[in-house]
Amino acid sequence: MEPLIDALECHVFRAPIEVPVANAFGAMTNRPALFLRVAASDGAWGWGEVFCNFPQVGAEHRARLARSIFEPLLAKTTCRPEVVASMLEERTRRLALQCGEPGPFAQVAAAIDQALWDMSARRANEPLWRFLGGSSARVAVYASGIGPNDVVDVALLKRAEGYRAFKLKVGFGDERDVANLRDLREALGNATIMTDANQAWRPQDAARHIEQIAPFAPHWVEEPIAADEPPSAWRDLASSSAVPLAAGENIRGRAAFEQAIDCGALRFVQPDVGKWGGITGCRAVAQRAAERSLTCCPHWLGGGVGLAASLHFIAAFGTSSSYAEVDANPNPLRENVCPMKVEEGTVTLADLPGIGVEPDIGRLREFAVPW
Repeated sequence: MEPLIDALECHVFRAPIEVPVANAFGAMTNRPALFLRVAASDGAWGWGEVFCNFPQVGAEHRARLARSIFEPLLAKTTCRPEVVASMLEERTRRLALQCGEPGPFAQVAAAIDQALWDMSARRANEPLWRFLGGSSARVAVYASGIGPNDVVDVALLKRAEGYRAFKLKVGFGDERDVANLRDLREALGNATIMTDANQAWRPQDAARHIEQIAPFAPHWVEEPIAADEPPSAWRDLASSSAVPLAAGENIRGRAAFEQAIDCGALRFVQPDVGKWGGITGCRAVAQRAAERSLTCCPHWLGGGVGLAASLHFIAAFGTSSSYAEVDANPNPLRENVCPMKVEEGTVTLADLPGIGVEPDIGRLREFAVPW
């Protein structure tokens, strides 16, 4: 008899931090996480993580969505990820539109998909990357979320930890952006340095801003304009930019990803397993990117469950030029769930079943406020 979904658990935490994590549109004054545990009738289980950095009440809100809407839909259904993903999209699409919340609905569904893939690989007693068809446990990583303050100190600390690629947040004004990037380039030499504008610039101004940072040879500029700007705006910017463009964390839906990939503006595609699609959806994105000779580099800026899923995803579907994102800022909900050792810019995933992590919920409550 096929095992069926038996339970959905929601675990919300908020970990205090000393220094807010800032970007061009706001800051996080604590580190939230929403971990979902899906259990099956045969005793198998899996973990997923919902994107919930914003707004301030995002984690609690999405946990209520999961409990009130998704939990009843999952009861006594198959554990097959693709089947569940299709069912949840069909059963929640109209309600998400009615609520005006397609993003939060997609984020909960994405975490459920992660959990079901984790469960499937655990049941097969294989690490997820291998279960998905990958051939290597080694993943290139970069230290993300650097800036706008103390950029050299943070980057040098991460370099000492083994990182060889680094991403600077920009969008704080040309003078500050240029000064930060110049200081990083001087401190790091010819290291790979990415930049992330977090959608800060208007289409008519973005080329001018990119021109200011181009002399420092950034590997890419991420989300220079809003993710929902028309393809023509992205193409126009790409045609005038000396820096390759990257985007994807705020694209939602297969059609939207196909449009972004096919429009010809992007060199780097950045799906997020906790924002849309989970493993199932992001796999399709990675495959289409590969068909167009684009590089898939998943976005992730959250806790340790989603990070583990993201690392396994790119180990399975990345290329030799792919990177996985690892937040450089302190986060107990990442460090105590998915500890990692970085060696010469890469991590090697443990040969453990599933995503290879098992959150200790009791221990997490020691330093994070549970919901």
